[in-house]
Amino acid sequence: MQMIQYRKSIEVRHEVDVFVAGGGPAGVAAAVTAARQGRSVFLAEGHSCFGGMGTAGLVPLFMMFGDGVNFCADGIGREVRDALNALKGPNAYGGPDAIPAELLKRVYDTMVTAAGVQFSFMTTVVDVVLDGEGHLRQAICNGKSGFFAVSARQFIDCTGDADVSAWSGVPCEKGEAEDGSMMPGTLCSLWADVDYDRYRQSGVNVHEQLKGALDRGEFTLYDLHLPGMFRVGEHIAGGNIGHAFGVDGTDERSLTEFLLDGRRRLTEYESFYRHHIPGFERMTLVQTGSLMGIRESRRIVGDYVLCMDDFQARAVFEDEIGRYCYPVDIHASRPDPKKYEAFEKEFYKVGRYGKGESYGIPYRSLVPQGVANLLVAGRCISCDRKIQGSVRVMPGCYITGQAAGMAAAIAVEDGCDTRGVRVPKLQARLKAMGAFLPNC
Repeated sequence: MQMIQYRKSIEVRHEVDVFVAGGGPAGVAAAVTAARQGRSVFLAEGHSCFGGMGTAGLVPLFMMFGDGVNFCADGIGREVRDALNALKGPNAYGGPDAIPAELLKRVYDTMVTAAGVQFSFMTTVVDVVLDGEGHLRQAICNGKSGFFAVSARQFIDCTGDADVSAWSGVPCEKGEAEDGSMMPGTLCSLWADVDYDRYRQSGVNVHEQLKGALDRGEFTLYDLHLPGMFRVGEHIAGGNIGHAFGVDGTDERSLTEFLLDGRRRLTEYESFYRHHIPGFERMTLVQTGSLMGIRESRRIVGDYVLCMDDFQARAVFEDEIGRYCYPVDIHASRPDPKKYEAFEKEFYKVGRYGKGESYGIPYRSLVPQGVANLLVAGRCISCDRKIQGSVRVMPGCYITGQAAGMAAAIAVEDGCDTRGVRVPKLQARLKAMGAFLPNC
């Protein structure tokens, strides 16, 4: 393999208190929270909008904000949900947790600009600069104007794939311990001309119909797992259908392969729904996501690794910055009926809570090893693979994002590193913004 050396002098375009990499739900929560604390913030977002999976990725549903008794994703999560439902109006289709992507984009645009966050879209973080003492000094970004640097006192990695952490030398884990295999991704989609009333009146069981179609060879892959179609408008469905088995969200070559494959295989699901599910006979594909829906990639190793034992124990931590409750949702890594049976057992029998139950998320799980002024939020926090299947969804990202933003703001305010942040002060500030912290 040929290697070259490349050197270039670049402009330090921004000097801020807090730099946030990634503008998905965790990044928006982190940036808005830090800015509201009076800190100067720059957010770099590689796509054309905020929101990540819920907007560009067309994921049609938030998943649960609360445990049936408590609103666990309170604070930024409640703000986003309330603002989106206000835009949807009183006759919203699909319920309060359905996501019309264009409306959610506007919610995020308003929140971020109102908070005074500096940002640019189409801006990718490509590298970092560290000093010899384990402090990040600059993030190296690339946009249409070329390379530029952002200097900051505190950095927050909300890339979902722990990109900034990996470039900073933070130890990371990835996939199953025995072979590194990861959950499949899904290329989500948007469909028009769906008659939901007719579908509901039919009483047809989609999963029974799917099994028959698979047995008849109507699909390329024998994939029993169908999250399904979710109503996001009067006659509009958001499709979380099909799996990209083997996709690696940290490798652009893999993403390219599976984006092509996902677009191609959606024709099989279109044929299936049209021919077997009443109300979908005239369905029309409007759009596929411009981002592949990635469920799993890197997880940092932090000062504490949140684990399945903590989930089962409904753990309480002295340094917890939030609590969450979504089931352990690990999609089978291969289209194998035995793997799917194991998923069903884990999801429906082992990794599921009753009403009012939740687990704590410790601040230490946001603090990566080896770097003094970096925090991590979103699906790549320090946790094992099983509990990552719970904390990875959007409401979980709001919880960890606002905690990271608040902690970074306090670190700047107090002139300390991330490990010097006083946890009681962090918890008090989070509670003041509405965070669900019943044990503090």
